Amino acid sequence: MFRINSISLIFIFVLATCSYVFGQENETDAISLSEEQLGKPLTVDFSESNEEEGDKKKEKKRKKKVFYGIKTKKMAIRTGIGEKATWEIFHYLRDYEDPDPYVRDIYWYDFDDKKIKRTRNVNKRNGILLHGTYEKIRNEKVIEEGIYFKGTKHGRWVKYDKNNILLDKKKYFKGWPKESLVKYYDKDQTKIKEIVPIEYGKKEGNYFLFHDNGAVAVTGEYQSGERVKVWQEFYKFRRKKKREVQFKPDAYTDDFNTHILREWNEKGDLLYDKKAFENSLK
Repeated sequence: MFRINSISLIFIFVLATCSYVFGQENETDAISLSEEQLGKPLTVDFSESNEEEGDKKKEKKRKKKVFYGIKTKKMAIRTGIGEKATWEIFHYLRDYEDPDPYVRDIYWYDFDDKKIKRTRNVNKRNGILLHGTYEKIRNEKVIEEGIYFKGTKHGRWVKYDKNNILLDKKKYFKGWPKESLVKYYDKDQTKIKEIVPIEYGKKEGNYFLFHDNGAVAVTGEYQSGERVKVWQEFYKFRRKKKREVQFKPDAYTDDFNTHILREWNEKGDLLYDKKAFENSLK
């Protein structure tokens, strides 16, 4: 954690970067997978051996600005002014990389808007994934800290109040909540069958069901235990889409009728389109 005598250094560093942030976005968007990703088996290992680098092994001193063997750049940005000012100290990748297509929440720095964003729609031209340690400081006290792995939260993340009392603690593995349920096809746990994202005991995040050949079978999003937005189903072979089902737009919408948007056969021929069907009745 940062101490009082380090705040002046942070201030100098921020002035040098001339980068100010006015709020952090909390956007999420729909799951979009390429044909290659649809047929690529996913590997997730939530074992304790994959804990965050924040719990560093004392016998191995990590090089400055190097996390998980990757060199990064460091930045400090500010939200607000005076006593309400909040500093964010973070690292980011030197070169652009596409985010993990399976994880819902991707964190990146937008050099155009000069702020950290949480959305899958990364600006390839002038955006970069966060990677490495992160600290949020207010009134010379750390109120949140954790570590990122290529744009995803990784390891232990904690939040404190103004009196340094722990408010919240979560654990992640490369963007997946550590509470998530993973089912496998085999005893050796090499072929994932299903990932159910769990956070605070409720389903929260991107859900995936896989065919036994590793291809995606079903994908969609949960919010507060509710299915939301568009869920997609795929055939086992040829990476062809089978069905799109529209659930309510968010967990707080009531009186919404779930319905099929489109449906295809195994050859890729469109069998049903809700809009086209409704237009034919007019």
